[in-house]
Amino acid sequence: MLTEYELQALLLSLKIAGIAVLFSLPFGILCAWVLARCQFIGKSMLDGLIHLPLVLPPVVIGYVLLLTMGRQGVIGKWLYEWFGLTFSFSWRGAALAVAVVSFPLMVRSIRLGLESVDIKLEQAARTLGASPLKIFFTITLPLALPGILTGTILAFARALGEFGATITFVSNIPGETQTIPLAMYSFIETPGAENEAARLCIIAIVIALASLVVSEWLSRIARKRLEAAC
Repeated sequence: MLTEYELQALLLSLKIAGIAVLFSLPFGILCAWVLARCQFIGKSMLDGLIHLPLVLPPVVIGYVLLLTMGRQGVIGKWLYEWFGLTFSFSWRGAALAVAVVSFPLMVRSIRLGLESVDIKLEQAARTLGASPLKIFFTITLPLALPGILTGTILAFARALGEFGATITFVSNIPGETQTIPLAMYSFIETPGAENEAARLCIIAIVIALASLVVSEWLSRIARKRLEAAC
């Protein structure tokens, strides 16, 4: 059985990852659509910026967030003065950190889903008088659903496992920012807490594996329904 301390870390991890994915999804779909459908000067630069968190050390991401979104940061100072909103050393900052780190995985999967959609179907709908918005919501989005589901769940799994950016930006505060990886770090540093660290390790593995299995299962169901509809 999990202790109250471990359960708190688990529930906080699920909350932070869920909120991060929920708020990232509209931006992920937008960025993926721009990269998949639009041609413009600077597209390669935009693509590189979106995928930069994949290759940057997480500590660097956390430090950049601290400089920009901290209470004295370029953006964070303005948000705090005008709206009383602060990200550093709070669960909101943890959600922001994991959202940034997991965002490239989401965009990449959704982009692949959008690129698999036959453009001729969109062109046919356009010749019949359908507006671009109607085409997107009735044709493009449903056909790209497997990629969207995959990207969403992969981003959620990645958000659950984020450590470096989170601890750099929001520290390791029990009940506020201490997710499963941070709780494991605390146990590893504590003599005699090997069993607690092992339990959290098993929980993290089970959740990550379950996310991958669910992702594949939902994608398979979505593909079968699309094939049946066609």
